[in-house]
Amino acid sequence: MTVTIRDARPEDEARWRELWAGYLAFYEVTVDADITDATWRRVFDPASAIFMRVADVDGRVMGFTLCLTHEGTWIRGKDCYLEDLFVDPNARGMGVGRALMDDLVSLCRKNGWSRLYWHTSEQNKTARALYDSYVESDGHIRYRINF
Repeated sequence: MTVTIRDARPEDEARWRELWAGYLAFYEVTVDADITDATWRRVFDPASAIFMRVADVDGRVMGFTLCLTHEGTWIRGKDCYLEDLFVDPNARGMGVGRALMDDLVSLCRKNGWSRLYWHTSEQNKTARALYDSYVESDGHIRYRINF
């Protein structure tokens, strides 16, 4: 098995949409189709801070990360926020998630970004096991107001 991490390409759209649907189902949420469409378009919009990396396993996309960079008030460089990471259930336990995380760490170092951060559900034990191998929780609690 060969895992290659690369930028998303327009021809990845159908497979990404399959994985995206699985990701949303895992978290038991729905996202309007126009938001999904806009997310895909933003990945390829040079004016957008959103970018996507995919895990290609022997010629098939088996996972993705959706991230964005932004300035911060406590840093000189940019933050990289990992908003979404998903691996096809058939590829879990094969190092795909770790390859995606290692790729982001490498991108942060290469681009001189100051920090990489993310959130996950307390109940997502599989993801937390991976994330805990990179860094311990910093003790912050997320608050969110939806409008």
